[in-house]
Amino acid sequence: MLLALLFFMLVSGEKSVEVRFTETAPHIDGIIEDVWQQADSAYGFVQHIPYEKTAPTEHTVVYVLQDADNIYFAFRCYAENHKPIACFTTDEDYVRVSIDPFGSKTTGYYFLVFASQLFWDGWIFDDGRTYDDSWEGVWYRGVKVYEDRLDVEIRIPFKSIRYKKGLDEWRVQFFRHLAHNREDDYWTEVPQGEGDMVSRWGVLKNVNPQSSGYYFELYPEGYLRLDKRYYPNPLTGGIDSTKTDIKPSASLNLKWDVTPQTTINATVYPDFAQIESDPFTVNLSRYPTYLDERRPFFLEGRDIFRMSDLGQDGIQFFFPLEIYYSRSIGKSLDGDIVPILGGLKVTNNSEKWNMGLLGAYTDDFALTNNGDTLLYEPDRWFGTLRVKRSIMQNSDIGVLFSGSAVDDDDYNYALGLEGVYRNGPDQVIIQGALSDSTGKRGWAVTSGYRGFLGSFFTKIAAEIVSDSFNVSEIGFVPWAGRKRFYLFSGPGKVFDEGFLRWLYIAPGIHLLQEPGDTNWSKLAGLQINPAFRNRWGMSLDLYAGRYYEADTNYVRRSVDFAMWGLVKGNNLNFGSNYSYSWNYRRNFLAHQLTNWFFFGYSVIPPMSIVLSGNLWIEWDTTNTIIAMTPRIRPRIDIRFSADKSLSIFNDILLETPGTDIGESRWINNRFGFLFSWNFLPKSWLHVALNDFRERGVEKLEPIYTIGAVKIRYLLYF
Repeated sequence: MLLALLFFMLVSGEKSVEVRFTETAPHIDGIIEDVWQQADSAYGFVQHIPYEKTAPTEHTVVYVLQDADNIYFAFRCYAENHKPIACFTTDEDYVRVSIDPFGSKTTGYYFLVFASQLFWDGWIFDDGRTYDDSWEGVWYRGVKVYEDRLDVEIRIPFKSIRYKKGLDEWRVQFFRHLAHNREDDYWTEVPQGEGDMVSRWGVLKNVNPQSSGYYFELYPEGYLRLDKRYYPNPLTGGIDSTKTDIKPSASLNLKWDVTPQTTINATVYPDFAQIESDPFTVNLSRYPTYLDERRPFFLEGRDIFRMSDLGQDGIQFFFPLEIYYSRSIGKSLDGDIVPILGGLKVTNNSEKWNMGLLGAYTDDFALTNNGDTLLYEPDRWFGTLRVKRSIMQNSDIGVLFSGSAVDDDDYNYALGLEGVYRNGPDQVIIQGALSDSTGKRGWAVTSGYRGFLGSFFTKIAAEIVSDSFNVSEIGFVPWAGRKRFYLFSGPGKVFDEGFLRWLYIAPGIHLLQEPGDTNWSKLAGLQINPAFRNRWGMSLDLYAGRYYEADTNYVRRSVDFAMWGLVKGNNLNFGSNYSYSWNYRRNFLAHQLTNWFFFGYSVIPPMSIVLSGNLWIEWDTTNTIIAMTPRIRPRIDIRFSADKSLSIFNDILLETPGTDIGESRWINNRFGFLFSWNFLPKSWLHVALNDFRERGVEKLEPIYTIGAVKIRYLLYF
């Protein structure tokens, strides 16, 4: 018994690698020189996909060093069976290092380097369940591809990341992807049913940053925009007049890491113009479309200013109480942006506490036409306060306040509380919030669970939002008055052999009381999610049941299908959603079908052709197809190098009456290109063109043509 216990402790022990100090800094060029011989190394990787918990087909070693100002990693990826694949436009070999420098066991950074020298970085949240690529850091990499190996060197300045001062043991994970057989290998064992959790990473020992002074960014930004607007005659549809404006602008962004844990961000007259508008969609539901954040000031520190969620698996069933929604600040009014005069943000990350304070001020804005005011937004203050405390290793409790005010008679405030419990692959979230919108008060609670009950993978959510809950000026919880309960549970099994590597089949129920209805809708469902050995995946969701909404009741049924994978290294993704439900676009009960697809094909290593699109099909109450709305978006991507790229796209929106393809009309067309050059860390040159045309009486008429040149230059101290 004692020998068995000792053996178990040895094989299940935590992996660790020591950080050794070097006086001679490695040259970051992909050539692993003699200085790396003094480093400790991480080895003994474990295969994750396609065969979990087995030996990799190739050997991998990672070396770790540091000097006073930087931490260094070197990957030696042996390739005895197949030369590493390096290609800008298809699946290729790559490596990733992830670190948790806070000791949080829930949050970390990741740094990813491809064999082609492309690179990516970002945040990891929720104990590995959520990846966010919005963070952009200053770090350096070098890559060399040989016939029998791939060598990658990485240098991360301590001043570029936050870390807990005095913490000499960081969590770390190393990862390698082999493109030729689509294999994923981790340093620590990662079961397919659980995923790569921060709390189960290995340990980086004896980390000792010695930098004097802290990171300071001064980020001036120059922008020159040429707008040509066309004004049509409403009777003839032709162009009556044009107006051309040249709009130069400048802004200043500042980032200062006052300590390794505390950061101040500020922005003055920021330009948040987007080269491409938010993607077009036909929204047939009663709720607005959620828009992703793209603006740098709001992306920085978003790890703090967010309510927790259940990760990628939770998107379909758990809806966090987002009482802070950054797209509410400087929002779009019919295509024009409410100007932001300035913003200030202070954030702090530590082992136990995460805190953040954000303030912004927007100017008044009026949208006019021939002297008539169509839309008006007054000047407005915004403020957000977030405090989160780590408990029980990798669980959290937190509070979030968000508010907006014009004056004493026009304001919107909300206060939210949450608790998150994590234990291995299991996670439970409970959230509650109070709102006050100019004297109208409301409340909301929601909770969710994702994890294993025995061998059954289980998803549970429960939600109550009062009728008077309102965070429309500051958050995204548009379903005031909704109540719901969701439960799906079924066996989730990993297969050691055969074409299947994972299969999840789960029956369940979804109970829902829509706003304005007193009856509960009751849906029964079945979810089938297989993952195949060749890296293809599929999901099939079936629902049916009595549904109450829009002062009617009916038997609702729906089918959601999606499939994704690689075709000779090229991404393919397609799916459909059919439902018999209420069409809020046309205000009747009928069938509706939404289809989508995406396929990128590598013509030559530097160039790919991407084709994506949607097809929305709507029936009327007599079961006759009344409209089909196709959207087609061809795009050409050209990579001149790892830091220079050109994208040329054309977005086509059509409308087909019924099923008569010959009568299809071109509704609008958006053509554009974007050239991007990342000439220094976090320093960018963008050159763009965006031409938009819309159908007039007989043909497409120009609406606007916008050309822009934008440069961002990082001054780094």
